[in-house]
Amino acid sequence: MSNLTVNTKEKFSIQQIAAIGVMTAVICVLAPFSLPIGPVPISLTNLAIYFALYMLGVKRGTISYLVYLRIGLVGVPVFSGFTSGPGKLFGPPGGYLIGFIPMAIIAGMVIDRKINNRLLCFIGMIIGTVVCYAFGTACLAYEAHMDLLAALMAGVIPFIPGDLIKMVLAMILGPQIRNRLIHANLF
Repeated sequence: MSNLTVNTKEKFSIQQIAAIGVMTAVICVLAPFSLPIGPVPISLTNLAIYFALYMLGVKRGTISYLVYLRIGLVGVPVFSGFTSGPGKLFGPPGGYLIGFIPMAIIAGMVIDRKINNRLLCFIGMIIGTVVCYAFGTACLAYEAHMDLLAALMAGVIPFIPGDLIKMVLAMILGPQIRNRLIHANLF
C-alpha cells in the first residue's frame, strides 16, 4: 500500500490571480452602467463576462464573475444602476445575475476549445445566453408575480438585439485582445 496522495487543488500563479482581479475590476466598472427599461435593465455585464472568458478562459473567467457577485452581494454598488446587496441578487433581476454563471461556463468551454472558430464561439455564447435567459425569466416571473410571457417580454425580448451585438463584439475583439496580451507576455 502506498501513501500516495494527489493534490486536486489547482494553484494559481500571482500573475493569474492578478489577471482575475483585473477582469473582476473590468466587470465591476462596466456592469453598473445600465439603461433602465423595466424590471431588468440593459447593462454591459454580459459583454464584460465574454471578454473575461476570452482573456482568462472558462475557469478563471468564471471566477472573476463570481468574485464580482460577492463584491456586489456585500454591498459595493457594482450591480446595474450602481446597486448592490442581497435584495438585488435575490430580487426580480437576480435570476439573470445567477444565470450569468452557467452562461460563462457554457460559453467559456466553447471559447476555450474553439477560440479560433468564431462561428462556434458565437454559437457557444448564444447557447449560454439562452440558459441565462431561462434562469432570469423564471426568477423574474416568480419574484415579480408575472406570467411567463410577461416575463419574457420584460426580461428577454428587448435584450436580444443588444446581446447579439455584444456577442459579435466579443467574438471579433476578444481573440485580438488575447493575442496582443500573449505577445506582450502578459498571459
